[in-house]
Amino acid sequence: MRDKDALFQAFSQLLSMLPGKFGSFFRVCLHRWLCNDVSIDIYIGFGVLLSQRNMDISDGVYIGPQSNIGSCYIGENCLLGSGVHVLSGKNQHGFNEIDVPIKDQKGELTKVQIGKNCWIGNGAIIMADLGDNSIVAAGSVVTKAFPAGSIVGGNPAKLIRSR
Repeated sequence: MRDKDALFQAFSQLLSMLPGKFGSFFRVCLHRWLCNDVSIDIYIGFGVLLSQRNMDISDGVYIGPQSNIGSCYIGENCLLGSGVHVLSGKNQHGFNEIDVPIKDQKGELTKVQIGKNCWIGNGAIIMADLGDNSIVAAGSVVTKAFPAGSIVGGNPAKLIRSR
């Protein structure tokens, strides 16, 4: 399985460097073919790395340049700004065994759920679920789940108000 993941990541990295709509078209085609359920009606910007095959991306999603997307579900009509990182949960790396290098410890990948019609600002880091119609301020770090209609910001992200 590791060889398939390494091959997937290599192709994702290679195609991330193709510019414009032409590049987005090839990125979308590759990920439609190799991932769980990726819509043809999305835009994947220049420099975007999709690092896990366990992802679902719905219609109308825009993923801005230089983003890094792990194991996730992204609902319809979401807007992810430039440099957004959607991690595969917040426990990707283990660190409890003091005699074992951190790089050799097992972590746990979680499929992060981003509801429909969410807007995630530039440079945000998402490690937990977001409900439908939520907004994440630029540069925020989402470490816990937020319900539908939340407007969050900060590090760690806190509820600013509800929509």
